[in-house]
Amino acid sequence: MPRRVPRKPRPKKIGVPKGYDSKWEYDIHQTILQDWQHHWNKVEYVVHHKYEPDFVKKIGGKTILLEAKGRFWDHAEYSKYIHIREALNKSYTELVFLFQKPFAPMPGAKIRKNGTKRTHAEWAETNNFTWYSEDTLPDNWRNNNG
Repeated sequence: MPRRVPRKPRPKKIGVPKGYDSKWEYDIHQTILQDWQHHWNKVEYVVHHKYEPDFVKKIGGKTILLEAKGRFWDHAEYSKYIHIREALNKSYTELVFLFQKPFAPMPGAKIRKNGTKRTHAEWAETNNFTWYSEDTLPDNWRNNNG
């Protein structure tokens, strides 16, 4: 199987006038696009995706989407859950994590002054997600024969 070639990093902006993304953008604004407004406003956009939760159960009138995570792999993966939560009707649905190792470090986490790294549990708490491990999963969420 061929190995993936790493993407080249974006070049540093050297000699680019303030407020412009490139020297070329500046040059065309000063010449052929002088009458155009530059970076006049921001346009919001949404990229539609679909999410399939690992487990779903209605508990106490609320639909619980339970995401079982051994670990997160990268920023794109764990940030998507924030977007998923924003798309949910919070009155009726909640996204909850079941971590295999909640105190494992997050991918790319920097070492803090005390020598520790941010954990999956800390990420969940910081982002206001309820999380459990197999040991802390509520009894009424488990099978009766469990």
